[in-house]
Amino acid sequence: MAPPWLKSLPDGVELALLIQPRASRTRVVGEHDGLLKIQLAAPPVDGEANAALLEFLGKQLGVPRRQVTLVAGDASRRKRVHVVGIDAARTEAVMSGG
Repeated sequence: MAPPWLKSLPDGVELALLIQPRASRTRVVGEHDGLLKIQLAAPPVDGEANAALLEFLGKQLGVPRRQVTLVAGDASRRKRVHVVGIDAARTEAVMSGG
C-alpha cells in the first residue's frame, strides 16, 4: 500500500510534501503527519526554495526538471508536486530510502 504522501496518477505521481527551508543540507527526512518531509538548504526567498525543491526532486527521481511541477503551496511549507514519467512504486522506493 502506498504511503499517504504519494498519489498515483495516469501520467506519473503527486507528492504531498512538508518543506523545511534553510536547513544545513538538502535531504529527505521521512514521513511527518502524512506528508513527506524534505529539508532544503535554500532560503524561502524569491522562489529559491521552490526552484531548489523541484531540482532536487528531479535529480532524486531521475527525471528531467521540466517533468516536475509545483501544483499547490507556492508560498506555503505544505506543497503538492506533480512528477511525470515515474510510477508510484519507484517513487516510494527512492524517496523512502532517504
